[in-house]
Amino acid sequence: MFSSLGLFKEINCPEQPHCSLTGCIFAHPVLATLQTDAEDDIKHTTSRKRQRLNEDGDSLDMPAPISRLRSPVTKVDNATAKFPTASVTTSREISPPPLRDEAKVKVKGPTPAPKCSPEHQNLPSTLRATSPADTASPVSLNPKMIPHPPAAHAIRMQLITLIYEQMLRLNEEAQQDREHPEPALLLSGQELILEALKEEENVAKQSPAVYLNVIKLRIVKLKKMKLADWKKERFKRIADCAPVDMQVKLKGKSKSIETGLSSSEEVAFLSRILAKQEPLAKYGYVPKTPTEEEVAKAREGVEAAQAWEICDRCKTRFQVFQGRREEDGALTSGGQCSYHPAKPRRPQQRDKADRSNKEPFFACCNESVGESPGCTKAGSHVFKVSDPKRLSLSMPFKVTPPKVITPGPDRAVCFDCEMGYTTIGLELIRLTAVSWPNGEELLDVLVRPLGEILDLNSRFSGVFPDDYANAIPRGGDNTDCEGEEKRQSSKPRLQLAESPFVARDLLFELITPETPLIGHALDNDLNATRIIHPSLVDSVLLYPHPRGLPLRHGLKALMKTHLDRDIQMGGVDGHDSKEDARAAGDLARLKVADMWKAMKRDGWTVREKEFFPPIPNIPTVAKP
Repeated sequence: MFSSLGLFKEINCPEQPHCSLTGCIFAHPVLATLQTDAEDDIKHTTSRKRQRLNEDGDSLDMPAPISRLRSPVTKVDNATAKFPTASVTTSREISPPPLRDEAKVKVKGPTPAPKCSPEHQNLPSTLRATSPADTASPVSLNPKMIPHPPAAHAIRMQLITLIYEQMLRLNEEAQQDREHPEPALLLSGQELILEALKEEENVAKQSPAVYLNVIKLRIVKLKKMKLADWKKERFKRIADCAPVDMQVKLKGKSKSIETGLSSSEEVAFLSRILAKQEPLAKYGYVPKTPTEEEVAKAREGVEAAQAWEICDRCKTRFQVFQGRREEDGALTSGGQCSYHPAKPRRPQQRDKADRSNKEPFFACCNESVGESPGCTKAGSHVFKVSDPKRLSLSMPFKVTPPKVITPGPDRAVCFDCEMGYTTIGLELIRLTAVSWPNGEELLDVLVRPLGEILDLNSRFSGVFPDDYANAIPRGGDNTDCEGEEKRQSSKPRLQLAESPFVARDLLFELITPETPLIGHALDNDLNATRIIHPSLVDSVLLYPHPRGLPLRHGLKALMKTHLDRDIQMGGVDGHDSKEDARAAGDLARLKVADMWKAMKRDGWTVREKEFFPPIPNIPTVAKP
């Protein structure tokens, strides 16, 4: 196709006045006759339409002035600049659409659900099945986009509509129930839509291979569901969203632990489940202090690296500036860190017929691995040091010193540490110790790290900047300088240890080399405190992963599985080291109870804190 270069702009279009081309290469001069004819057409068209009248007899159709109907379009290009006489402006009149009475317009779509009652609106957000959707932007029955949908969009939308219709029916029956009214169970229109969307999305993500079967079974169940069953389901949904303390009251007490032994006998029994560090050295445990030659070699490696590290979260390479960078005072390079706080996991196979290849996803945001750079942003990159030789550069390892047993031999110690990221690595910021088996608090202090703080890791450590601001110096009085705001806070003020060295010495005052030290994943806690202790009871080793180390169960999962107890439910407030220490002690006590039960069945006995095997029956020999 050749380029016109504006050569035909002076020639009138042969198709005028009926030319409809938007980019016609010919000229279209403005003719008064065309404008007059267009106005006449509009008048005749308007007069032919039947006017709609309201109850008072007034016309509902608002005639628009002709000036509003003209839409002048001016074309200006290089051709008009070369040929001034060919400047063209066309005016075209457009017939307006007929005005409609909005009050009589019917909107297609699902029937709106009844608004929730005032009692439901006044419920706390933790007792609502879904977030209050009335104040947010309205949501339609449109399936949510997922990476690999199990069915076509039209099919998903049809199934969601069927689910919504049945939920709407049950919700209306609950509203019309006058004998047993339950206002808190009613859902608004937006909440019903969100419930239907969420239910369909969960099935699409968790069971994509049998998606249609699961959805159809759910629709059939809703069709046959009675009002009483719907109320039970709503009560269960609300209970699942309730606070942790309320859930505990609803569920009742967790599994109790009965060992059948006294406290001193339980401590004596711990010698049978002690772990040895030597075979575990390749999994992070440090059985002996690194030599001076090894430490010197590690120092040379650090100097050669010139403070370049790899981020522990997003795996980005960045540089650390001890004492801050002179130009801008920054502690690290690389800017912000985008990462996922949760580890990737694979969906569990809930049906034997599900043979699909399930892609791993992040539990924090449900995004598939590789599709999102991160759902959380941090101010700077962070790093962690795991090599014992390099750990010794900032704080040498120390074996638990022997001393006279002051606390008594009938006590073990459970301890847990919280760590935060600094310019040295992952450092100790809180140390907690409780006695075992009674769980009495022995030590709970904040620790001032050696390096500059990059991130307190509050999501997991539970330590915030305000905790350091409100901390009490070690040996100070916590009742003199408490202001009104601090007294109103439910979080207790902790004493502050000036360094990790001070915190380690405080722990050494409570233990000896023979004192059993109980915890979960003790390699992390011992490396943070730089302690080498010979008597260890680690719940990771007591309840190993089926596939062995380095895979290990989390403390939260172990407590839920073996004791039916929920811990670490603080959410954004992080973990509580005191709760974790006592939880590890309860797991050790449960192991003692199970082992002693089996030993008693085999005939073992205990006398004065000593355990004796069954005496074999010696056959008597008849005298000749």
